Amino acid sequence: MSISATTLAQPDESELDTLRERARRVLAEAERQGATAAEVGISAGQGLSVTVRLGEIETLEFHRDRAVSVTLFVGQRKGSASSSDDSEDSIRETVAAALAIAGQTGEDPHSGLAEPELLAQDIPDLDLCHVWPLTPADAIEQAQQCEAAGRTDERIVNSEGASVSSSVSVRVYANSNGFLGAYAGSHHSRSCVLVAEQDDAMQRDYWYDSQRDPAALMAPAEVGQRAASRTLARLGAARPATGEYPVLFAPEVARGLIGHFTSAISGGALYRKASFLRDRLNSQVFPEWVTIAEQPRLRGGAASAPFDSDGIATRDQAFVEQGMLVRYALGLYAARRLGLAPTGNGGGVRNLRITHGDEDQAALCRRMGNGILVTEVMGQGVNLVTGDYSRGASGFRVENGEISEPLEEFTIAGHLGDMFASLVASGSDVDQRGHIHCGSLLLAPLKIAGR
Repeated sequence: MSISATTLAQPDESELDTLRERARRVLAEAERQGATAAEVGISAGQGLSVTVRLGEIETLEFHRDRAVSVTLFVGQRKGSASSSDDSEDSIRETVAAALAIAGQTGEDPHSGLAEPELLAQDIPDLDLCHVWPLTPADAIEQAQQCEAAGRTDERIVNSEGASVSSSVSVRVYANSNGFLGAYAGSHHSRSCVLVAEQDDAMQRDYWYDSQRDPAALMAPAEVGQRAASRTLARLGAARPATGEYPVLFAPEVARGLIGHFTSAISGGALYRKASFLRDRLNSQVFPEWVTIAEQPRLRGGAASAPFDSDGIATRDQAFVEQGMLVRYALGLYAARRLGLAPTGNGGGVRNLRITHGDEDQAALCRRMGNGILVTEVMGQGVNLVTGDYSRGASGFRVENGEISEPLEEFTIAGHLGDMFASLVASGSDVDQRGHIHCGSLLLAPLKIAGR
């Protein structure tokens, strides 16, 4: 088949059966070589991606990947090894390498497989795999349409490219406690990055859409137009005066703020004593109107999965109820280190959402009155150990409830604990791209360092 006609293939049951059988062979080989317990993850995927810049093709890639990851236990000694080759010889060598590593490690009383009663008993169809019959020629044309739609204004003077990508993958996890699960998933996206100039000053911005089902993607021209409008809106940006202002985080920024919360309640940070929320279980962290919960089995969800990285069943659950931190997000090992039950969060949270009202971003701007809308943050100024927060930012001034001039080169400073506790409102403009679904978040006044 020529590359011009290549499209991705739908994983069928025979392919899943083949991967399941390979997983069984790995476990059998581990037992044969002397492991007392073992787990194996096998992934297989294929993808197509193209990037064009100024109408010309910059990259065109078609890939097929396969990986085998083995973790073995000899008593409470653990060793792991991986390979991109799943042939019989490679399986033997990978198992032997993992055993050799286990022989050099110390005993860890918290290591080991999940107990059988914790493992997922059913693997429901979560509608996660939608193959896109996209040829390279189609992808190139769509990327060109996307970029062209974003370059109709003469102030758009350059482009960092428009991209279209499509991928399909299969994941198999099995362990010697009798678990064997497999499911397929897809991810498709369109994106565009543009540069505008006015009065010798340049601004850059972007837009993208990502979906499991390609039919749900924003049209190529719409992605380009959204990227252009965001870029043009930043022209003429000024620095705000230093002071304290109410701050409204746009969804794409608000998602990151909630991400800091999930990192702070994750097991790894907790047992390492690297989280400011350690020992805060069953205490008030957010206002009483806030609930934060995940739906890991949401049909078609961007981060849905029937089981976590330990094979433990995922389930709907809240981490915050009426503002109280009621549950940490724990994988198996961290749960054992903390003396708590695992929550099915090996590999992170999935389709997390914060409660919201019926006010969209425009309504929240009106509620704020005068303040700052933040549309981008940058830098690494977040310390989860102390909770200190300091990020460079850009966005817009809000005056009398309306968005006015663009702003840039200012710093937001505060403490995550105070920011969570003083959350004023959560918007209905929920962005469902990624594993955190969040609308705009309105916060009480924060320190802004500008001019």
